[in-house]
Amino acid sequence: MFKFCPACASEKINFMDGKVFRCPNCGLVYYHNTAAATGCIISVPEEAADSTSSAERILFLVRGKEPATGKLDLPGGFVDPGEGIFEGLYRELQEEIGWSPPIPDGASLADVFTLFASFSNVYPYKNIAYNTCDLYFYLRAPGLREQDLRLEQDEITAVRFLKPEDIDYNEIAFDSTRRAVQAYCMRAGAALA
Repeated sequence: MFKFCPACASEKINFMDGKVFRCPNCGLVYYHNTAAATGCIISVPEEAADSTSSAERILFLVRGKEPATGKLDLPGGFVDPGEGIFEGLYRELQEEIGWSPPIPDGASLADVFTLFASFSNVYPYKNIAYNTCDLYFYLRAPGLREQDLRLEQDEITAVRFLKPEDIDYNEIAFDSTRRAVQAYCMRAGAALA
């Protein structure tokens, strides 16, 4: 990540233990810490015609840029400095899909988003591997339709509403997201059984 020390420009900077840069010349210590990131399963309930199909569809985004262009992803992203996890997720929904869930009077974002899984991940971007702690939430959005969304055009090429049994897990962009969707579908399936 650093070829030169950002404090004194020494070329002797060392990356140690996969997490810390140390400069023997000026004493700089820089920890390359894990970044917090979010993902949100937006479940859209529907009327089931029979008992063999799911009574919900999950909103997926189709990625429009690297990493993993063309693959499925969930709305969400990195938490910015100064944000809490809920505020970061709420902002990401507004930025990526131009939609955010209604917040009932007297409720907080913690009442709207339900945490159900967390996994470590590596997000490769422009030759830097960012270690992330991905937190996954879900919410129900009855009546949500594609025309209710305003996609961030430079990052998202399309949306897909998929029934859990129609998801191709090989088409999901990141391992942590794949694991989260599997965990959600197993949990939701058990709740419906």
